[in-house]
Amino acid sequence: MDVDTRLLRYFAAVAEEGSLTRAAQRLYVSQPALTKQIRRLESALGTALFTRSRDGMALTEPGRALATRVPGLLAGWETALRETRAAGSRADRVLRVGFLASAANEATQPIIAEFARRRPDWRAEMRQASWSNPSAGLAGSDVDVALVRLPFPGQEALRVVELFSEPRCVVLPEAHPLAGRETIDFRELRDEPFVAAPPETGPWRAYWLAADERDGHPVRVGAVTAQPDDWLTAIANGYGVALAPESASRFYTRPGVVHRPVTGVGPSRVGVAWDPADDADPVVRDFVRCCRLVCART
Repeated sequence: MDVDTRLLRYFAAVAEEGSLTRAAQRLYVSQPALTKQIRRLESALGTALFTRSRDGMALTEPGRALATRVPGLLAGWETALRETRAAGSRADRVLRVGFLASAANEATQPIIAEFARRRPDWRAEMRQASWSNPSAGLAGSDVDVALVRLPFPGQEALRVVELFSEPRCVVLPEAHPLAGRETIDFRELRDEPFVAAPPETGPWRAYWLAADERDGHPVRVGAVTAQPDDWLTAIANGYGVALAPESASRFYTRPGVVHRPVTGVGPSRVGVAWDPADDADPVVRDFVRCCRLVCART
């Protein structure tokens, strides 16, 4: 029988976490979707893999047997996938660069120009990811290197170099009572509805909701979006406010939306990330050098 590798990856996450909720956050999927896929795998194998209880998900004997084999299978597949895609990129002399939103802000074009100077026979192909994919494609081996916002879930398994930081701001509807302020204290926003990233992004969503800086005040979510345009539309329509990097006031504006400095929350950090398997790749190393050099200058 044939089994989708995605089902095995889902199974491994639930087995390791012992919880559908934690596994769903780790995988960036919704809990109902994950439950459906686990049941699909059990149906395909004709046996129960987990015992479900209030305490979580415990492996059955067949589940334990599968759990001993799946990590090696997935590791082998991921290696084959990464090497095949990398070989294709190398053959075309293309470096796949994932990014979120404004990437490295104004440093992005100088980074690409510096890479072109160092590697004139190569091309950096920029690939934008949605906010539902905070690793900007690295987690799925869709890119070779990525410009990311820190922190993001799964970064502990990757190489990450911080490039710079910038303050966060708050983005509000133009008609909001606080929109006329020059600066806003985050404590004045804790009871406001927020426009949030998808729930399956877990820690990423929590960071941009400042979940750890609310002194126990619960988060109110007014809308959920995964793309900048949808995000701005939701704010302009009055569904909520949102935290953003200060640079959003330069890269993401539209009528009906204002950006204001906010105090009481930490900064946003930009980094460059890559898979540890590519530590010795000279092209990836050159791109990282370009990032560090340009950002040090600016």
